[in-house]
Amino acid sequence: MKKALITGITGQDGSYLAEFLLEKGYQVYGIVRRNSTSNMERVEHLAGKVKFLDGDMTDETSLSRIVKEVQPDEVYNLAAQSFVAVSWQEPIHTGDVTGIGVARLLEALRQNAPSARFYQASTSELFGSSANPDGTQTETTPFKPRSPYAIAKLYAYWTTVNYRESYGMFCCNGILFNHESPRRGLEFVTRKITDGVARIKLGLADELLLGNLDARRDWGYAGDYVEAMWLMLQQERPDDYIIATGETHTIREFVELAFKAAGIPDWQQYVKQDQRFMRPADVQHLHGGPEKARTKLGWTPKVKLPELVKMMVDSDLKRLQGQGERQRSVERLIAALQQRVEHLERKQRLGQRERLDLTSL
Repeated sequence: MKKALITGITGQDGSYLAEFLLEKGYQVYGIVRRNSTSNMERVEHLAGKVKFLDGDMTDETSLSRIVKEVQPDEVYNLAAQSFVAVSWQEPIHTGDVTGIGVARLLEALRQNAPSARFYQASTSELFGSSANPDGTQTETTPFKPRSPYAIAKLYAYWTTVNYRESYGMFCCNGILFNHESPRRGLEFVTRKITDGVARIKLGLADELLLGNLDARRDWGYAGDYVEAMWLMLQQERPDDYIIATGETHTIREFVELAFKAAGIPDWQQYVKQDQRFMRPADVQHLHGGPEKARTKLGWTPKVKLPELVKMMVDSDLKRLQGQGERQRSVERLIAALQQRVEHLERKQRLGQRERLDLTSL
């Protein structure tokens, strides 16, 4: 039985990857950063199947201890401060976790399990405004990061390459373009959209505030992309790969698909642009060229964008349905109480008039 160690297992990708590896017969270990509040909702159903270990990407000692104890065959580093907007507010923390944390983990592997195969979760944000003449980004496109998050990921990318070339370790970068699912965090724009649409549909909200609607992204399904991570570590030689659908859509198109999935025809009356959600330096166009992954890994995405958006909207509708019913029950109760109060006030006023009439006699 192969042993796999996953950092960031409590995130969207980590939960899907853990499920995938368990189906493949792996013994799965997941590093969890201890918090005062639980963040295990995405992996609660895996309790008893996955062994969770306390560790932190900012603590080299804990990483070395875990690697030495587990002796993994494969390591998937998915841990990061991965919200681009927050990286502008917390650039030092983002660099420490997302960038230097990878060096800490690779050094722990070099010293304690050098034969383990290593996957680094890189990102299309590395490219920034850089693209090929045809508008796509491939493995040979120059990097031009435009956020503290992307800069930290660039450090992690080249650190991974350096350990591969310097120490002969099996290290791969998966340059994943945007990938979404019902497990995506609410702070990300796609999930913000599907959650907002569901709330509007259920009467829990009457508007959706967004930033740049014209940015184009290459969106895929996270459940498809974790298979590509695994395939990279099954190859004879380590390499770096673009994982993408090869199609781009604007955020405006994503919004239209979400409202359509909820059965709301006129989305413009609900969506408003808000300058607070505009980034200091935004990436306008990300369009992956996944030919290398298709030919060398045999990987192709299965879920198309309309299906993905509907999946996310349906999930948020189901999640919020009870909340909507509770709110409507509360509104009905408040209305009934108001009617009762008005009835009592009318009776009180009527009683006062009767007493006045008796006094006049």
